[in-house]
Amino acid sequence: MEEKKFKRTTVTAALPYANGGVHIGHLAGVYVPADIYVRYLRLKKREVIFICGSDEHGVPITIRAKKEGITPQDVCDRYNKLIKDSFKDFGISFDIYSRTTSKTHEKFASDFFRKLYDDGKLVEQESEQYYDEEAHQFLADRYIMGECPHCGNPNAYGDQCEKCGSDLSPMELKNPHSTISGSKPVVKKTKNWYLPLNNYQEWLKQWILEDHKEWRPNVYGQCKSWLDMDLQPRAMTRDLDWGIPVPVKGADGKVLYVWFDAPIGYISNTKELCDSDPEHFGNWQKWWQDPETRLVHFIGKDNIVFHCLIFPTMLKAHGDYILPDNVPANEFLNLENNKISTSKNWAVWLHEYLHDFKGKQDVLRYVLTANAPETKDNNFTWKDFQERNNSELVAVYGNFVNRALQLTKKYWDGIVPACGELQDIDRQAIQEFKDVKEKMEAYLDAFKFREAQKEAMNLARIGNKYITECEPWKVWKTDPKRVETILNISLQLVANLSIAFEPFLPFSSKKLRELINMTEYDWSELGSTNLLPAGKQLAEPELLFEKIEDDAIEAQLRKLEETKKANEEAAYKAEPIKKEIPFDDFEKLDIRVGHIIKCEKVKKSKKLLQFTIDDGSGVERTILSGIAAYYEPEQLTGKDVLFVANFAPRKMMGIESQGMILSAVNFDGSLAVTTTLDKVKPGSQVG
Repeated sequence: MEEKKFKRTTVTAALPYANGGVHIGHLAGVYVPADIYVRYLRLKKREVIFICGSDEHGVPITIRAKKEGITPQDVCDRYNKLIKDSFKDFGISFDIYSRTTSKTHEKFASDFFRKLYDDGKLVEQESEQYYDEEAHQFLADRYIMGECPHCGNPNAYGDQCEKCGSDLSPMELKNPHSTISGSKPVVKKTKNWYLPLNNYQEWLKQWILEDHKEWRPNVYGQCKSWLDMDLQPRAMTRDLDWGIPVPVKGADGKVLYVWFDAPIGYISNTKELCDSDPEHFGNWQKWWQDPETRLVHFIGKDNIVFHCLIFPTMLKAHGDYILPDNVPANEFLNLENNKISTSKNWAVWLHEYLHDFKGKQDVLRYVLTANAPETKDNNFTWKDFQERNNSELVAVYGNFVNRALQLTKKYWDGIVPACGELQDIDRQAIQEFKDVKEKMEAYLDAFKFREAQKEAMNLARIGNKYITECEPWKVWKTDPKRVETILNISLQLVANLSIAFEPFLPFSSKKLRELINMTEYDWSELGSTNLLPAGKQLAEPELLFEKIEDDAIEAQLRKLEETKKANEEAAYKAEPIKKEIPFDDFEKLDIRVGHIIKCEKVKKSKKLLQFTIDDGSGVERTILSGIAAYYEPEQLTGKDVLFVANFAPRKMMGIESQGMILSAVNFDGSLAVTTTLDKVKPGSQVG
């Protein structure tokens, strides 16, 4: 469908789950592209609202609450504020950021379910689920752990193995146990209400596969793979104590499935917004029930099935709502070549970035857009982040702006000079950027934000090339009048940049407009050469961007390295105990305490250290040990260590070694020489 058929647009961004912060994977996949699109529509003076809020029900929140000894609402309150504040500071321009624990949402979701129930659109079914007899409750998928049938991971959840990534059902797990009590669960029958997706399969095939072939290939392809299979009824209720109670008689102890309740949050949040300012936003129904409203969902690829199959089926079954016109889902963003993982803290958290890189919101927005995983997974590295800032934002965009403003200050005291007679080089530069609006709109309308941002940056490249070729600092000596034209055209390009980058880099665009005293601007004027009138006084030039130094990047890489080590330590499991041996075999070993008199590196060897040891016999003992990679000789001199005294001597590098120093290898490959807690005489036996 053509966008021109719609009077207004409702844009939703996936509701972030309120059990943690927002990381760069979320930003690249959902929130930055959504914000770019909404800002673009606003620039075009389109009627649009931007809806989001915290998803605050479901099992992970109850797990965190139990772990911390607080209530689920406490968890939600903490992360709702953290996420909301982070988004605001980052410039994500929601019209409302609410939550699914609001009274408005609870009533709305409850009424929505009740209508489907009363209209006979839901089916009641019994199923077998795991039940914890000690905790006296049915176990949701995340309350069950066991061995993954695919990779053998002993800590796989009932819905997914985080080690191999396989989707699971609880019944597939080997040796399952309850994460609440630790006991082995039993299978017990329970009743829930299901949405019969199978009844809507043919309609979904027509609506998606025939009517929406313009959707991104990754979205269309995933939908097709589901629709090529037989869809099954999906439970819309759960046996839990945290969530919106099922508004049906006989449903005690059951709540709405979080994936039923969460997308309804888009609608209830819209109602909350409209109720708070009806004069500005009108009634909520026009945003969700008027066929002349376009609905666009921004999500990550893990939410495609819910937003393209389940939620549209819910809306269709209800009967009063419009359906999404497009779902421009992104793929995943990896971090330093590894999958982002919130549970393993392998992420760049937005609130931490805002603290570590104050005033650099636009740098992250720029890099995430340049690396956007629009149709396939992409990768974020801190080195690339630094390189794009320094070589693109600073060296191209910022450099051009600074040259134009500094030259204007130098030659005309910061006043915009008039444009005189044009030469071929001027006409060529103007020709190169006059169609920037059409090019950017073609990409933005198709949700190709990477390409649109490239077009904006191309304006700065055109400007740099133009100033370099015109050499106004040389021309000034012979033809000051000519320099007026050169700088006028350069300043018009600067003004164009402040508009072109507005959807992508709102903070620096605002700063740039302040530098050129451009109080009014309009998207329709993009590509124009008369944005700044002659005689306008510009502000004192300032750098738009600044270089990011190596130490800032190294600090981030160290933080990730520490995270990796912490994960390795948490995942460490000792090697299996070796086969049992008779006690007599152990007694054959003579383990003693030795005092290191001297320690030195063995010449021509990278591995060996040579120890001179007092073993209590009155005769010094020489032992060679391959631990030079772990210790400097001076670290060990004067220490007491344990060594095997009755190994047969062996020669290494021409030196006879008379024993073996004992050491332990840590989880991360580091090594620790064994010693005693208290001072013990050399030669004391261990056993």
